[in-house]
Amino acid sequence: MSVLTLLVRRGGNGLALLLAVLVLNFTLIHNAPGDVADTIAGDMGGADAEVMAQIRRDYGLDRPFHEQLLAYVGKLARGDLGYSFFFNQPVTELLLERLPATLLLVLSAQVLAIMLGTVLGVIAARHPNGLLSHGVTIFALLGFSAPVFWTGIMLIILFCSIFPVFPVAGMIDVTVEGGWFVKTLDVLYHLFLPMVTLASIFLALYSRLARASMLDVLGTDYVRTAQAKGLSEFQVVYKHALRNALGPVVTLAGLQFSGIVSGAVLVETVFSWPGLGTLAFQSITARDAPMVLGILFFSSLVVIVANLVTDLVYSLIDPRIRIGHRG
Repeated sequence: MSVLTLLVRRGGNGLALLLAVLVLNFTLIHNAPGDVADTIAGDMGGADAEVMAQIRRDYGLDRPFHEQLLAYVGKLARGDLGYSFFFNQPVTELLLERLPATLLLVLSAQVLAIMLGTVLGVIAARHPNGLLSHGVTIFALLGFSAPVFWTGIMLIILFCSIFPVFPVAGMIDVTVEGGWFVKTLDVLYHLFLPMVTLASIFLALYSRLARASMLDVLGTDYVRTAQAKGLSEFQVVYKHALRNALGPVVTLAGLQFSGIVSGAVLVETVFSWPGLGTLAFQSITARDAPMVLGILFFSSLVVIVANLVTDLVYSLIDPRIRIGHRG
């Protein structure tokens, strides 16, 4: 099977999955207690039945469910994600406005988790029965088992209250003056604790996987041959073994993208990071159905595309993946 054929097949599956997720999300939100009319009436301090009915007619909530669903899918096919009544802006504009902050947090946490997790896994694999290896294992288990919001709160207490080193919340300090370099440092200063918090759960996965993969590679014949040739331990481990041990880590990085996106919602809420996670929390609280649907659709699209890209890259690396799809 060619790469193009594989792309078309997986792309079709991805579109079908995206449509199924869209219908499921719309159904769940449609059947959830409360709607736009209840929220608007609450902000007004109350409203009679006639006003409530008029609000529902204005937002098309008086129409049958299947008509509302078809209308939403039709607008979505034209690139219209709707209008947020709470933020009084088009959903697409809000998503594009908040997207850079989320991408910065997610990508930086992913890079930190992969790099540090791989290093810890290699260290643990070099001396699998040593104290350092056991320490890495315990550290990984703690990081994986601790809820991400609890980790964030503990970091805030430790580094913002007991030792006031980092800011509590936000992405920038409006009082900071200077050029782009000073403002970039300010953003990185605010980014550190959210990044560490989000990376903590995935750091455990990467370190354990890197350790297991490295142990397998270190037991292969070509590594023993390299050792017999008198190569230094550094050359054997980092030039020969590590390159072949990184395959499973890279694969997991792509497959875990959905987890890191969902984890960002909690982290952004804890640290008031102005990204899609905070936007989702505010929209859910306000019962802003168009905004919630837009965030869910966009998140699903990102995850499906990330998994598709990972699958294609892996099929290019290992031709057996393509051969396995013959017939």
